[in-house]
Amino acid sequence: MAHVTFIHGIGNKPEAEALLESWRVALLDNDGVDLDSAGVSMSFVYWADMFYERPSSSTSVQESTDGELDATAPPRDADLAWVDELPPEQRRFVEALARQTGLDLAEPRAPETEQAEVVAGSALEAVPLPGFLKKRLMKILLRDVHHYLYDVEYSPRPGESFRIRRDIKRRALEALRHGNEQPGPHLVLSHSLGTVIAYDVLTEVDDVPPVDALLTIGSPLGLSEVQEALAPRWTSVNGWPERGLAGRRWWNISDRLDVVCGADPTISGQFRRAGVPMINDVIVHNQGRWRHNISSYLGQRPVREIVREALGPELF
Repeated sequence: MAHVTFIHGIGNKPEAEALLESWRVALLDNDGVDLDSAGVSMSFVYWADMFYERPSSSTSVQESTDGELDATAPPRDADLAWVDELPPEQRRFVEALARQTGLDLAEPRAPETEQAEVVAGSALEAVPLPGFLKKRLMKILLRDVHHYLYDVEYSPRPGESFRIRRDIKRRALEALRHGNEQPGPHLVLSHSLGTVIAYDVLTEVDDVPPVDALLTIGSPLGLSEVQEALAPRWTSVNGWPERGLAGRRWWNISDRLDVVCGADPTISGQFRRAGVPMINDVIVHNQGRWRHNISSYLGQRPVREIVREALGPELF
């Protein structure tokens, strides 16, 4: 027996149960890892409801077509008007993060077009998506990362509001405690901004239960702005999540055409333990136009081998 806690990333999502099932199936398809048959229990840290009025109607995480990506990243959620209201320090953070992801916040905010340009020579330029769509996705990344790291109070629907960082961390801590009560080993598998959430909880929460392994996928943890916002617990010499991970295993998976992590896909040198690199960085090559999508990552052989190793090869 073993347990996996999943943490999703940016963009709107289907309801939690449907999302959990889609991740399970993505790991299983094409002779993959059958968590159910191995008796592995699963739980999900679901936080899309804190940003979106209602769940996505999509029941797939494949994100293989522009239509599915359009549902994942609705145009109204890419409006950057909120940046104009930020205090100077936070605005500088967003502007610096935008530069790393290939956006130019100084350009006029015109309606989306298929010909929308991105910053020449940036990692975003290489992503094989229409310009307007990849820019929209990066604008949502800016919003989600900023609102999380600065603990913004946000109301996704009338009559309900959240303190984003505080409330997501509460959900994550609850899920980790549940996972800790199950027969081990306990693997945390996180994607996109979910990797920042996992790191934050395992580092910042004093009474976080220990986990046996951490798998970060398509992570923005390599971005210097994200690291600086996680300080002082993070430092360039000792960024290891000692509270929740101690001397256990951490794998980091990235695709160089995944713009969320492509600017700095390997992080072992930036999250050392007492100066010693401990993370196993693995580069993969996803298929399709949107290299950040989780189902492509979960279909990768190295990812599946890591899941088997972390949970115990004897289970499979």
